This record gives sequence, C-alpha cells and structure tokens, in this order.
Amino acid sequence: MILDIKVTLASGSPRRKFLLSQIVRELETISLDVDESFNDSTPKKEVAPLLAKRKMEAALAMGKEGIIVTADTIVVLEDKILNKPADEKEARLMLQMLSGKKHTVVTGFSTVNTNNGKRVDSAVETLVQFTNLTEDEITGYIATGSPYDKAGGYAAQEGYGSIFMERIEGCFYNVMGLPTNAVYRALKEVME
Repeated sequence: MILDIKVTLASGSPRRKFLLSQIVRELETISLDVDESFNDSTPKKEVAPLLAKRKMEAALAMGKEGIIVTADTIVVLEDKILNKPADEKEARLMLQMLSGKKHTVVTGFSTVNTNNGKRVDSAVETLVQFTNLTEDEITGYIATGSPYDKAGGYAAQEGYGSIFMERIEGCFYNVMGLPTNAVYRALKEVME
C-alpha cells in the first residue's frame, strides 16, 4: 500500500529514490554535502547508522520540514568497510576480496517528522554470499562502469552484478540501498 504522504529523501542515490517512490505518494529529493569520515574505533556495523543520523542533522539544519528520510549503506567484509571504489584498481581489489566470501550489507536510516517531532533511527543488516569470481567476470563487470557508485563495488539489482550473489539472508532491497519494509514501518510510526 502506498502511503499518502510527501517525503523528502536527502540522498542522491537513484536506487533509494526509486525504492522510496514505490511506497510514498510524493517524493522530493535533496542533496547533502556531509562529512562521511568516522573514528576508526567505531564498530563497523555502527558506521552506517551514524552517517544516516549525521545526514539527518544536516537536512534539519537546512530547515527542511515535514517527513524526511536519510540513509547510508556500507559493505563489511571481515571487519573491513568496502566503500565505493575510486578507480578500476580499487574495484578489482574489492571484487577479488568479495569472491567466494560472505559479507554484510548494513543500511542505517533516519526518519523524522518535523510536524510532530517523531523520529526513528534504525539499521538493517543483510548477509550476502558471493560466488567464486573469475578474473574474466571481474574484468567484464568493471568494463560496464557499474562498480563506481556502489558500496562494495557491485549492484544487486543489475543483471551482471546480481549473478555474483549466490545467497542472500535478509532484505534484498537493503542490498540495493534502502530496506523498504523497515523504512515503510518507520514512516507509519512517524505519521501517527
């Protein structure tokens, strides 16, 4: 059921925009320039929720009103965060590291309704098992240009990237960047 509300999504992610547009009547997007650095002592699985909260504070500081959603997604492999690869070398290294291994995708999100002061901060984790990748598969995927704007260097929703995932435990949409079930429930909570 589509929620009959207007939501501001403070994110430049086309995947988040698409997913949220499927569950709300009206969607506005804004871009934020937020410092995404964090203390190395921060537990890895707490980084995404921390950054989502930081993005929310930035959106609120801009004077945004109504219902606002922010999110941040990270990929954690063996207690190491794999961000968006900066270049071909980094993309190749990430995909080689993920090959044949299980990793965790964590999306932290914040939902605020400035009209009633309600707020939900939460995070969702999904386990993803990668198949063993050949160098040809990695090279072919990098040639598509797809790895560069995605945490961990791959996209679950794209044909080529999706074949790398042997098994998923948890929310598929979380791997895309927005756990729609959890966000839907949070939106309903802040509407009350």
